Amino acid sequence: MSDDQISMFGDGADRMAEAPQADITPDPDRVRQRLHGILETARAAPVVLWPEKKQRVWTIVFPNMAKWLPDDERDQLCFEFAREIERLRVAA
Repeated sequence: MSDDQISMFGDGADRMAEAPQADITPDPDRVRQRLHGILETARAAPVVLWPEKKQRVWTIVFPNMAKWLPDDERDQLCFEFAREIERLRVAA
């Protein structure tokens, strides 16, 4: 291709000039609020709260969300959540 032709795909240099990516770091206060809400929902349930598949998902998602909090708070919330999940399993 000659220098006077325009590439329909660009030369790659313009890719570096794209808009900066948005900061996707979760807000710890929003994470905390969400985790406390999930925990309170579990505490309020007298028996099985979610179908088995959804319960398995939350047992994975809850600790992953908690990683955005300070270690001691993360550990305490995960402990409390695991305790509630076990209580619900026994109640089933």
